[in-house]
Amino acid sequence: MSFEVNNKGFYGDFGGAFIPEMLYPNVMELQHNYLRIIQDEEFQREFRKLLRDYVGRPSPLYHAVRLSDHYKTRIFLKREDLNHTGAHKINNTIGQILIARRLGKTRIIAETGAGQHGVAAATVCALMGLKCIVYMGKLDVERQMPNVLRMKMLGAEVVPVYSGNMTLKDATNEAIRDWINNPGDTHYIIGSVVGPHPYPDLVTRLQAIISEEMKWQLKEQTGNENPDYIIACVGGGSNAAGAFYHYLHDTEVKLIAVEAAGKGIDSGESAATMKLGRPGILHGSRTMLMQTDDGQIIEPYSVSAGLDYPGIGPIHSHLYKTGRAVFENATDEEALLAAFRLTQLEGIIPALESAHALALLDKYTFKPDDVVVINLSGRGDKDMATYIRYMEENK
Repeated sequence: MSFEVNNKGFYGDFGGAFIPEMLYPNVMELQHNYLRIIQDEEFQREFRKLLRDYVGRPSPLYHAVRLSDHYKTRIFLKREDLNHTGAHKINNTIGQILIARRLGKTRIIAETGAGQHGVAAATVCALMGLKCIVYMGKLDVERQMPNVLRMKMLGAEVVPVYSGNMTLKDATNEAIRDWINNPGDTHYIIGSVVGPHPYPDLVTRLQAIISEEMKWQLKEQTGNENPDYIIACVGGGSNAAGAFYHYLHDTEVKLIAVEAAGKGIDSGESAATMKLGRPGILHGSRTMLMQTDDGQIIEPYSVSAGLDYPGIGPIHSHLYKTGRAVFENATDEEALLAAFRLTQLEGIIPALESAHALALLDKYTFKPDDVVVINLSGRGDKDMATYIRYMEENK
């Protein structure tokens, strides 16, 4: 069974490039050039040098001893939170800014929810001296203000979006509108494995550094490069795609993606696409999508700004349909409890997004000799206001 994208941009029944005519030249330019560029030896040298010297890779694979003792199994954390800018997002933006430069683009646009991708895009634009415009839902601007201030300090223009429920979906809509209006000089750095082909494949390949490192790190620490489980949170799904990539054909490795259930699957305030969605088209690709009977988007909700997206990357829809990955979910409350447990057992404050992956530890029973890898996709600095509020409400 294939888990790679085909030449039309599909993973099985999902993917493709459903785009307005004005974007056709830009998307075709990327489709025709991205593999040639990223497979070029000079690109790989520059990309990996920046990952090492600028981002700080390899990110550690940490054996969380006290967390392991608590759950009676062997838990390892892939520390993407230790990357420069505080999340996995920088892996993708480093790669895409190098591609944009090779394509002669001088203006960069991006969308962001939790703000981590926006910060990563603003960071690489500062590094390369390019103009950066970041679209961000007004609600996310308010709840992720530390990241908004970081983007502005880096020289980016942050554009609040007031349409829809003023979160990630709406920011993506506005970024696409910008791209339609400025097709010549602009590259859109999409932050997740969503959008028209080649973005899902491109972002997956750039994030695959996570599982590439994981294999030799596990071999070094456990004697076996394959764990029993890999767990990652998923909104659009870039950190999960990167963590799963080098294990897709190792079927003895169980892949678990954890979506945001919000206030509960049946509450009407959720972002659990696999439980609540069905196939549809959003932001240029066919994928699983939360929608009404007449095809209108159902507004998602999650306490974590990076997971409240009404769809999911087409690679994940394919992994779900084929059964290669299991898709679970965690509520706001479960994620918050998991975040505090990690903090108090290991001294690591996770991003709220990553806390959803950690919450799965309370839903599964693992064997004592299982090796469980959790992709800790980001750190919790940006979520301190939410954590403080939760502490005050639960005194």
